[in-house]
Amino acid sequence: MRSRPIAVTALAGVLALSACSPAEPSPPPPPPMHPAPGANSAGDRYFPDDGNGGYDALDYHLDVSYDPPSGKLEGDATVTAKATQDLSRFDLDLRGLDVASVTVDGQAAKFSREKSKLVVTPAGPLRSGSTFRARVRYSGVPEKTPHDGGSENGWARTEDGGAYLVGEPHSASFWYPVNETPRDKATFTLTAHVPAGWTVLSNGREQGTGTKDGKTTTTWSDPNPVASYLTTIAIDKFTVKRSALPDGTPIVSGYAPGAESRDATGDRLPEVLSFLESKFGQYPQSAAGGIYLDENIHFSLETQTRPTYAKWAEILTVVHENAHQWFGDSVSLDSWSDICLNECFASYAQWMWGEREGQNLDDRYRAAIELTQGSADFWSQKLVDMGPQHLFQGVYDKGILAVHALRRALGEPAFETLLHEWVTQHRNGNASWAQFEQLVSKVAGRDLHGFLTDWFQGTQLPSKPNLYPGGLRP
Repeated sequence: MRSRPIAVTALAGVLALSACSPAEPSPPPPPPMHPAPGANSAGDRYFPDDGNGGYDALDYHLDVSYDPPSGKLEGDATVTAKATQDLSRFDLDLRGLDVASVTVDGQAAKFSREKSKLVVTPAGPLRSGSTFRARVRYSGVPEKTPHDGGSENGWARTEDGGAYLVGEPHSASFWYPVNETPRDKATFTLTAHVPAGWTVLSNGREQGTGTKDGKTTTTWSDPNPVASYLTTIAIDKFTVKRSALPDGTPIVSGYAPGAESRDATGDRLPEVLSFLESKFGQYPQSAAGGIYLDENIHFSLETQTRPTYAKWAEILTVVHENAHQWFGDSVSLDSWSDICLNECFASYAQWMWGEREGQNLDDRYRAAIELTQGSADFWSQKLVDMGPQHLFQGVYDKGILAVHALRRALGEPAFETLLHEWVTQHRNGNASWAQFEQLVSKVAGRDLHGFLTDWFQGTQLPSKPNLYPGGLRP
């Protein structure tokens, strides 16, 4: 009986001590902000008007409706980004189209248009390191422009009112607000609404399709980061074929009216990807397939997971565009001056496919050297830092010879190691020519800077030791 009052007294003492103990210190106030406008360029000297600074785009979520008879597009885009500085305003790339409203984190934001830029001023400054969401509602008939240093760019319509999008280095900004630089890759989701009977194809995995009240709604999503020029939308009355790779990766290919007979080429995709995996390592994308157009455009494009093919494209084009799923899509260039990292290796994949079918590549190489060695125009084409006006010159022909010479200079085991290590080290990221040179010398165990300069940055026939390396004889 006497112990109870003692225990109560002791407990009261403890509670009193607790009540009198000092409170936990409050966190220090955040540092003062110094907001400034984000840069209106990503800093690539080849295309100084492209891209923007001050933030890192993390995700694009698009909801669009398309009307085939009028060609009108209505869009609702949400860009999730992380501020890399204290921002008073930031820019997005958008060509044409009418903007109805912009919000940032749910609050109305001021906006204006300056050439190909949508300039957004949020209600309050954005702190460096914070994640924000910019929502843009827009509409209009997307533009198509002629060549501007790369391939044909922008939005194109088919005769029956369908639409497709291909372009390099520009394409995304023709149909949604974007940080249009390959340096700022982001995940991508598209929900599209079209009249019943029409089909929408895009990047990544098909998340669902349904038709209600005369409208078909389809959602596509790619969980891997995508460079903006590799995002796509294609709208037509496609014949769609679905299958899967042996590991379960979904294959979705669409054949536009008039292109249905090309399904025999499309059906060889598992064979192509299996071959490329034997050269480059595991397929790096979330899905596979193709968009087969009946359009006589002069190029096909490696749109991520689902390349877009012109009507003339055959199996070697399928090899080329799917080699890009490693070289260019998964591992993206840091600057457009390094386009050879994409095109030289995708083009050489076509030669390796020929080797698989029994071609002697050394003989093919020697024949090409004999044919071109007197051509100053051929050898004057630089493969690295060639200038924006020469961006796609040389990489499809001289580039193949350069990669074969590199293969012979390294030897077979080291060349295989180079290809695998490059795509493994930089998967889902960006890389530069300087980094590639470093890896070449590491794999070779010796400095190959002179060889690489002679071939990839030279403007004349390489010296004989570099022209016939590794025991390769004229």
